Amino acid sequence: MSVLKTSVENELLNPPVRDDSQTMPELATEQTPDGGFRRQRNWFTARFGNDDGGWPAEPGRYRLLGSVGCGWARRQLIVLRLLGLEEAFPFVLLYGRDSQGWRISDSDGDVVQRFGTDRLNDFYRASDPDFVGRGTSPTVIDTVTGRVVTNNYHLLPADLETAWKPFHKAGAPDLYPEELRPEIDLLNQQLFDDVNNGTYKVIFARSEGAARAAKGVFEARLADYDFRLGSRRYLFGDQLTDSDVRLFQTLSSFERNYRPGFVKLFGQEESVQISGYPNLWAYARDLFQNGFADDREKYFLGLVPGPSGDYINKGVISGSTDYLPSPEESLAAWKEPAGREGLAGSPLYTGPGGGGSYELWSFGQ
Repeated sequence: MSVLKTSVENELLNPPVRDDSQTMPELATEQTPDGGFRRQRNWFTARFGNDDGGWPAEPGRYRLLGSVGCGWARRQLIVLRLLGLEEAFPFVLLYGRDSQGWRISDSDGDVVQRFGTDRLNDFYRASDPDFVGRGTSPTVIDTVTGRVVTNNYHLLPADLETAWKPFHKAGAPDLYPEELRPEIDLLNQQLFDDVNNGTYKVIFARSEGAARAAKGVFEARLADYDFRLGSRRYLFGDQLTDSDVRLFQTLSSFERNYRPGFVKLFGQEESVQISGYPNLWAYARDLFQNGFADDREKYFLGLVPGPSGDYINKGVISGSTDYLPSPEESLAAWKEPAGREGLAGSPLYTGPGGGGSYELWSFGQ
């Protein structure tokens, strides 16, 4: 069964052509002097909620713009789905990025029709004439004013989990329980630096030393989480949290999207596979089979075809995919029983947050 409209698939399979003379900002300006990738900060950082002039949580008022192939956007989609906010907070697809920035789908959602532009950067410039940099996936816009509310993918999930709580579906999980928030915040910072953004630190590095250092940290984190998950169903024991969403976003796309870039730099033998970490791989399958990947996301992960019968290959950051198993084989592997239902475990772990350092942290507050 198709997971996309034909018109949307046509946009995805025919994205804007990037001028080869234009270097991606990630490789040109978002670099340290020693050749490491340092991601740009988020330009719009407003919050939802009644405190400090936050934007009101009003179902139907806002649109979440993003590329489903983008882990930062897929993180929001998972949270929206788990909390039952998909109708309250509609999603609109970004389908291609050229030297002028992301394009907004004309076939998915109502943003282009409402505002007469399919350029994400137009909303950024209209919201702040001083804007510089690149508009990013995801971005939230207000349909009343046409302004950008936020592109802060770090904190948007926390707002969806708290300020939007009155609109959660019955039985929705508490992904940000108050008693665990400081430790969740610390772990989320670690996840961003070393795992979520860690893949990009490898692939977008301009020096071998920076790439190799980032690769070492990434692999160390996977080994640590593999041990942690050997006795816990989720990162905080039997409590599903926002941290699980953040780890899954990278695990789900690593083999077919990021690992080809690792192989290009270091070869097959030196490039880890998620399946090489048995607890981590079973944990990822457990989440995959329990609401963490819908049919649209499976398409963007390269696991199911579109209406034409073709599979998308646009999520690959760099490198060849010729050596990968077929999509059918990969999907079958994701469906293998995880066998983790009997695990519970303690929310306490060696770190981050040991020595009471979690008490100093207020990332999501």
